[in-house]
Amino acid sequence: MQRTRFADQPCSLARSLDAVGEPWSFLILRNVFYGIRRFDPLRRSLGISRKVLAERLGTLVERGILERREYQNRPPRSEYRLTPMGVDLFPVMMTLSRWGDRWLAGPAGTPLHFRHRRCGQLSPARVVCACGEELGAHNVQPVRGPGAEVEFTQAIESGAGRQVFEKS
Repeated sequence: MQRTRFADQPCSLARSLDAVGEPWSFLILRNVFYGIRRFDPLRRSLGISRKVLAERLGTLVERGILERREYQNRPPRSEYRLTPMGVDLFPVMMTLSRWGDRWLAGPAGTPLHFRHRRCGQLSPARVVCACGEELGAHNVQPVRGPGAEVEFTQAIESGAGRQVFEKS
């Protein structure tokens, strides 16, 4: 089954989902964040087939989220490292984990917490404004950016039946 591509849509969320929206991709990235960088340990830790792992790693490398580095030349062996683009996905992963902790945790509670190394506090992911206030669905206003396409924003507003985007 061919997956729908969103890379050409005029929406950063759609483009992002095209790059990392397949569930295995996020689980691979999670394990790379945790320090599992080599193919066989990734495969074992995820319980994923060789074929699917090779495909997903290839896509993540192709899209610039991971880079492949050779660590042995006889026989040739590589590991996968996060690029700056990949590192920038960490807050997304923390926020998605926070959502899962709130809405999907089992009776035993949340499976993981994140400790801020500098201060030692357990820290839930938060999205905050430059002013320090937490951002949520009801206190933000979308504003058209320089890359906004009129057809896209009009389709959103037409579907909503109201003005959604602040006039810039």
